[in-house]
Amino acid sequence: MKLTPRLALLLTLPPLLWAGNAVVGRLVRDAIPPMTLNALRWGLAFLLLAPLAWPLLRRPGEALKRWRGLAWLGLLGMGCYNALQYLALHTSSPLNVTLITASMPVWMLGVGALFYGVRPKPRQLAGAVLSLLGVALVIARGDPAALLAVHFVPGDLLMLVAIFTWAIYSWMLARPAPGLRPGERPDWNWAESLMAQLMFGVVFSAVSAGVEQAVAPAAIHWSPTLLAVLAYVAIGPSLIAYRCWGLGVAEAGPALAGFFVNLTPLFAAVISAAVLGQMPAWYHGAAFVLIAAGIVVSSRA
Repeated sequence: MKLTPRLALLLTLPPLLWAGNAVVGRLVRDAIPPMTLNALRWGLAFLLLAPLAWPLLRRPGEALKRWRGLAWLGLLGMGCYNALQYLALHTSSPLNVTLITASMPVWMLGVGALFYGVRPKPRQLAGAVLSLLGVALVIARGDPAALLAVHFVPGDLLMLVAIFTWAIYSWMLARPAPGLRPGERPDWNWAESLMAQLMFGVVFSAVSAGVEQAVAPAAIHWSPTLLAVLAYVAIGPSLIAYRCWGLGVAEAGPALAGFFVNLTPLFAAVISAAVLGQMPAWYHGAAFVLIAAGIVVSSRA
């Protein structure tokens, strides 16, 4: 697989947008419950995408005939991953969440080997080591001794489950279920393809939000900041990022794409530093070099 500038951009933009998603999710954690935030995010994304995907909405039978594969995509990619991440930001420290996210390439390679018979190649394992070293450098803020002070809490399990669901989701994009493979599905454009998943994802998100309110009712504290966050998470990390990720995974494969996810903690560190008025440190640049090296090594033919 040749890593072209276009492909690199497609796989780099989602981690950048998802890093912002983590920052704003942490910012409004006391203003809105996590499952409710996820449901509003995808509900708003549904409304924004509807005009572009109107032909599919006029023919819902095309999606309903393929409900099994689309339901799994909606559940894993929209109903589970993001909700679990928002919930993890309530119960775990950002340091722990970032550390767990850094294991994405390992999960991608593991899911590919266990469920799809794709055995990792030596260069992919080497790339995983380089990328993880770069992420560890950011987490440790240049001091390896800081990693020894990390303590995991029960909420960290939620992030592990979230990463696992995302790995399966990505492989299902690359290896579609029957009825969704090329030549077997209708000639949907990108908006219709995403809407086909969203039709099911928004249902799962709404159900989880309803259960959340029934079990642990919590009020929403509306503010201009919360409205701006909802607009951002519905447009950037949802529509734009998922469109780019779908194209990138289809072209590069989930194993290579998984390495780009390791850019998320680096972007999150830079964004957080910018919000706090602090300039990026030397280890941010060093980490970027290591992560980029891991991507290059894993993508070489």
